[in-house]
Amino acid sequence: MLKIGILGAGHLGKIHLKLAKQSDKYELVGFYDAHKENAAKVSAEFGYKAFDSIAALVDAVDVVDIVTPTLSHFDCAEQAIKAGKHIFLEKPITKTVAEANTLIALAKEYHVKGQVGHVERFNPAFLAVKDNIKNPMFIEAHRLAEFNPRGTDVPVVLDLMIHDIDAILSVIDSPIKDIQASGTAVISETPDIANARISFENGCVANLTASRISLKNMRKTRFFQKDAYIAVDFFEKATEVVRMKDAPKEEDLSGYEMILQNAEGIKKQIYFENPEIAQNNAILDELESFADAINNNTTPVVSLEQGTAALDVAQRIINCFDN
Repeated sequence: MLKIGILGAGHLGKIHLKLAKQSDKYELVGFYDAHKENAAKVSAEFGYKAFDSIAALVDAVDVVDIVTPTLSHFDCAEQAIKAGKHIFLEKPITKTVAEANTLIALAKEYHVKGQVGHVERFNPAFLAVKDNIKNPMFIEAHRLAEFNPRGTDVPVVLDLMIHDIDAILSVIDSPIKDIQASGTAVISETPDIANARISFENGCVANLTASRISLKNMRKTRFFQKDAYIAVDFFEKATEVVRMKDAPKEEDLSGYEMILQNAEGIKKQIYFENPEIAQNNAILDELESFADAINNNTTPVVSLEQGTAALDVAQRIINCFDN
């Protein structure tokens, strides 16, 4: 079993602690939290060992799980990598692309692996249909959340939209041609609502909307491709797949088929698929997939390079706000 330690014991950090403790692929050694009162409280309540410093925790483990504020990601990861430890970094990977590229270079130099916590890659609804998403030409994503002060230290693009950026980049095999975006700050000092239009060189267009001041929660992405419409509800963990094929001959119709005819007289049959959705704990799965990558010497599901690509697009979107 790999020895793991958690940096950060806030809301998400406590979830990581609980799941690492449950996992049969890790031995939870303990955690470090810069806020001493919180560290003492978490240790007393759950029995986890609280370390006095990052260095002490790093020295005691094989894997460092970094669940601290984004601003500290680079410093924590750099210290862990230089100690020869594998790193799991919550999203976004770092504050800047330059920092992320430095971590990539360091990970190669010190021969350690890194994974970024883009948890929607492990959402069961997305996993159920990902292999069916082939060459989509239009994508529409809405990620709306009720207001929560946690996370408002960064623009909504880095807080919420980056989830959809990463998911979209994972299914589009084409360079980006152009990005147009706008954002508005309503409650926070940084944009709370943002919309981005990403055009790819292969002709695909992705339209992304994110808000953290919505009256309801929504995380839906729709993929439109030549032969199918695929909808993923990340929040409800549900999918909808609508496909189209050439309609059977008249004599072969039962009368219950859904048939559409275009202006040229071509008939298509519409039918529905219901992929099986295997319920899971996405955070546990992403942590354990990282253990598998380390043990089997394979590329992590969300590599440092992929996490950097998502951050790069996010930063390009944010840069549009100032233009």
